[in-house]
Amino acid sequence: MRLKLIDAYILKKFLSTFVYVVIMLNAIICVIDYSEKSQDFYRNKLSLGFIIEHYYINYIPYMTNLLSPIIVFLATVFVTVRLANRTEIIAMLASGVSFMRLLMPYMLGAALLAVISIAGTTYLVPITNKSRVAFERAFIKERYFYDATNVHFRVAPDAYAYMQNYNNFTQTGYQFTLERIIGNQLLEKLSAERIRWDSTSGKWSIENYRLHQFSGEREVLKYGEKIDTLLRLSPKDFESTHLLHEELTIPEINAYVEEQLMRGNTAVGIFLVQKNMAFAYPFAIIILTFMGVIVSARKSRQGSGVQIAIGFLIAFLFIILARMFMSLGQAGSVSPFVAAWAPPLLFGVLAIIMYKTVPR
Repeated sequence: MRLKLIDAYILKKFLSTFVYVVIMLNAIICVIDYSEKSQDFYRNKLSLGFIIEHYYINYIPYMTNLLSPIIVFLATVFVTVRLANRTEIIAMLASGVSFMRLLMPYMLGAALLAVISIAGTTYLVPITNKSRVAFERAFIKERYFYDATNVHFRVAPDAYAYMQNYNNFTQTGYQFTLERIIGNQLLEKLSAERIRWDSTSGKWSIENYRLHQFSGEREVLKYGEKIDTLLRLSPKDFESTHLLHEELTIPEINAYVEEQLMRGNTAVGIFLVQKNMAFAYPFAIIILTFMGVIVSARKSRQGSGVQIAIGFLIAFLFIILARMFMSLGQAGSVSPFVAAWAPPLLFGVLAIIMYKTVPR
């Protein structure tokens, strides 16, 4: 079906209103965020230019992508309410245009924004998030101290590492052991008082070590002051994971999850939820656009304010539902797929039910 003049008219209104809502909403959010963090900015003696360049320039793409379904929904409501109040929708329907045909320019705009959202969520936004999260860790969050004790890592299919504790400031681990086990048989055990990261060589320096080698009933014991070795372990594994899931692209999430599962760490729910949301949120954009037209297509005697208020209420409910399912997915109460897809699918069902009430 060719794009007609009325389609171009609605599509232009839809996209321009989307941009307007993006600007206004981000302006409000940035003002609120600045007021909350102003003491941190003042304490670190940060200039406004530095804050904008290193934080808000990266914060705006994150918030825009995060709220994209809601922004699209509100833009749809604003545009359709204006058309309905001017009786333009009634005129279109009276001229023989079906409601589904009326939806075409909205769906084209929603599809375009959904594609942009996929590109943003999977690749572009994680890149800007790296700078944003690094800024928060440096100037807003308290300095991270790795305080876990008696930690175990699986660093290879047949190798297991242990540290009694680790100092992430000096990049030094204490009471370290590395065991090589095949089946239920211990073949080697390396013990050391300290293990220190050498940033120059990119290796771990193992100090005051003792190596046990087992071959049947035969045991060989070796001592040494220092040995350098490569491990599938780095200081990054002991750094803060604050918002790490928001910094990773889809390929990076896949690699990270595989790495963590290999080490026996199954607490990767939030990363799998983030991966599924990369495609669930664009779908939500299309669903909420459809719902936005339904909510606001009928001319109301009570005025446009009621329809806009209903739109804000539905947007608020979607945010609550999405946050609730994300928490459930992170906790493992539901699968990551359900956590990401349940809100848009539930709203999709609601939109189909509401469709029966629209003017024909």
